[in-house]
Amino acid sequence: MTPDSGAWSRVPIVVTRRRASDGTARHEPITVGLPFPQGAVADVAHLDLRDAGGRSMALQARALERWHDGSVRWALLDFQTDDDASAFSVGLGPRPTIARRIAVTHVRGGVVVDTGAARFTLLLHEPFPFASVTIDGRDAMARDRSGLRVVDGNGRACRVQLRRIGVEDQGPLRTTVFVEGTISNWTRPLLVLQARLHFFAGSAAVRCALMLRNPRPAAHPGGIWELGDRGSICLRSVEVEMALPAGEVTVSCSPESDRPPASCEQPLELYQDSSGGEQWHSPNHRNRNGIITTTFRGYRFRAGSVRSCGERATPAVTVERGDERIAVAMEHFWQNFPKSLEVRDNTIVLGLFPQQHADLHEFQGGEQKTHTFTLAFGSDPISREAVAWGRSPRVAHGCADHYCAAQAVPYLTPGNDVMAAYDALVSSAVEGPDAFERKREIIDEYGWRNFGDIYADHEAAFDSGDEPFISHYNNQYDAIAGFACQFMRTADVRWLTQMEELATHVVDIDIYHTTRDKSAYNGGLFWHTFHYVAAGRCTHRSYPNAKGVSGGGPSNEHNYAAGLRLHYLLTGSEWSREAAIGLGRWVIAMDDGASTPFAWVASGATGLASATCTPDYHGPGRGAGHSITVLLDAHRLSGDRAFLDKAEELIRRCIHPGDDVEARDLLNAERRWSYTAFLEALAKYLDDKAERDERDEAYAYARASLLKYARWMVRREYPFLDRPEILEYPTETWAAQDMRKAEVFLLASRHGTDDERPVFQERARFFFEYSTSTLRRMPTRGCARPVVLLLSHGFMYRHFIEHPDDRAPAPRVPTHDFGQPPAEFVPQKTRALERLKPRHASLLLRSLFARTAAVNS
Repeated sequence: MTPDSGAWSRVPIVVTRRRASDGTARHEPITVGLPFPQGAVADVAHLDLRDAGGRSMALQARALERWHDGSVRWALLDFQTDDDASAFSVGLGPRPTIARRIAVTHVRGGVVVDTGAARFTLLLHEPFPFASVTIDGRDAMARDRSGLRVVDGNGRACRVQLRRIGVEDQGPLRTTVFVEGTISNWTRPLLVLQARLHFFAGSAAVRCALMLRNPRPAAHPGGIWELGDRGSICLRSVEVEMALPAGEVTVSCSPESDRPPASCEQPLELYQDSSGGEQWHSPNHRNRNGIITTTFRGYRFRAGSVRSCGERATPAVTVERGDERIAVAMEHFWQNFPKSLEVRDNTIVLGLFPQQHADLHEFQGGEQKTHTFTLAFGSDPISREAVAWGRSPRVAHGCADHYCAAQAVPYLTPGNDVMAAYDALVSSAVEGPDAFERKREIIDEYGWRNFGDIYADHEAAFDSGDEPFISHYNNQYDAIAGFACQFMRTADVRWLTQMEELATHVVDIDIYHTTRDKSAYNGGLFWHTFHYVAAGRCTHRSYPNAKGVSGGGPSNEHNYAAGLRLHYLLTGSEWSREAAIGLGRWVIAMDDGASTPFAWVASGATGLASATCTPDYHGPGRGAGHSITVLLDAHRLSGDRAFLDKAEELIRRCIHPGDDVEARDLLNAERRWSYTAFLEALAKYLDDKAERDERDEAYAYARASLLKYARWMVRREYPFLDRPEILEYPTETWAAQDMRKAEVFLLASRHGTDDERPVFQERARFFFEYSTSTLRRMPTRGCARPVVLLLSHGFMYRHFIEHPDDRAPAPRVPTHDFGQPPAEFVPQKTRALERLKPRHASLLLRSLFARTAAVNS
């Protein structure tokens, strides 16, 4: 998008509904992340937005990520639609003056946000979310009857105290205020509260994302993680109340998004007890006592003497008197059951964890939940429209050609005839009988803890029971990244929707949000449900109390951040950015020997970041590979060099250009299949280094190592299912895993010699075609695991077919001998236990006495 950039002069943006049944709102705020080619955009201040008629529109833009040369790689764009228009474009040019701008004033203990339509005051030690809301100098809500109400499991009202309020993102069209606080009962703190409140120019509507977290650690006795753990906290209710001053009011309610609002009497109650689906009474909804807590199908509606019921509500409620008006709407209301929306005494009550539920609401140790809802004040047309976009927001996106040509995601290409077999396999995730959204209905993967996750139907292969077999996928193989890549290849919003829903679930439920457990677990990602065992009462925490389950916890072999990074770049979600960086910190922390009980016996790294399959194996494997990949993503998002340094440390620990590859026993599929995941991570490291023009000795070392193993693969690798007798379960997943081999060969071809490149590419073609053709013949090809594997692996094939001469830059350092491989890495625990053996005890005691004497001297 430089002046001579030709095709990059304008980038189309489409604003569309996610589903045909969604309504359309005018005056809707839009936020979208877009990539740009290297060198195209020097400064987001040079971008301008135009509608389909070529008229310039107000635009707010912020750089999310930059190329090595400083140009914008990803930008977050904010604008507002004036009507139901759906076509826009962004390019270089002058911007119009923004007439309606948000003004922010910092006051003692808080901030005041003036959108031009309303004035919002947020203060410490005042109710959440607002100390006051005024329109034209008049109070728009009753302060004494509005706020967040929390009741603990014993029926006692809790104290909500705000401790930090700050402006996170200040712009003329959208400003975000971050709020943090605590929720306590009379004896102790219970929950952490965090919220992001989004204010929009010219609007009296606020989009609120409210997160509640139990920061206590779980006890997980014997590595079993179940409901009822002593680290859990139980609540009776959490409700947001917004009240008009006393007097006669008019109440209206629309229970579902395709139903117009109708006048109602007070008291009004809409309570969603279950999903409303055929499996609404699924064992997926068992509580800590093993009791299914859903009591009826769908929702009930009561208003005065009127009674009715329905299946799936996405409600909006309004209370008004003349120009005074408050409305509340919430997206994904029924999906996150139980939920309630009521009106009593001129007060709208949004039950995030409603008191009508048949059981207490249990927050497991380190568990959190984020709800997003919209609060609208005033009777102006813009604020009235917020009811529509508050429960069914439209989505904006670019076109597939732009996403791919920008090269912000390497090797991304749209589909074509070459990719037809591959595309047919992956598309089953969004269409047809195996669509992931459709398979949610099998186990009723709904409710606030479940919504967004993928049903792990492949785990039910050996189940013969009568009730649904519950198994949760927990983002294995980074389904979030797969959804994001497929969305950018196709611009099909079904992929974007799956990405957003899964990312929100993973950030809240699948990550262990505590700092009070062991460093190997704190901030970690929980595995999928234990193989071929029903989840029971372990929810999304992998290890139920069941026969054959040995127990465990979060581990380096199940750690994924690339999808969270892409979710942040495509949507601006700070929750996902923080989660991805947090997973990088987890890698560093788990490997830090200073934080373990063995630190006083043996120093050095624990090896928990690099082990695969067994504690003593620290060669190429998914454990180290996932750690390296996460560290690279955390480095991109934070700019913190410590993440890159740790990645390079793990590379040196696990691989060497002089390795005896045959001695690694890599053809032992059950134990060493995942070495290809490490080589993919190594190639990603090389791409990142080359992009930053860091072609140093570390780059040369990694490059030589990748080529050493790729050359061995040419001679020795074969499809897994060619030898089914050595596989415990020769399932469809093995055919999908062969796609990793194709990718290793493709990526290695960028670094190989002129003679090697066609050899690598031919082997890539073989494994690509083998994987797709084999899967197409298998009736279980639509199961979750093989489909997710292909979502993130295989799409780059077309790029290399069309660019067979694509080369990575050579190292700047002269080619040299990297020496002999170092001695095998020994984990801290192993070294400590060795030192604790009797023959070493006396030496150890002498060392300890010497240290003590030195400290006391």
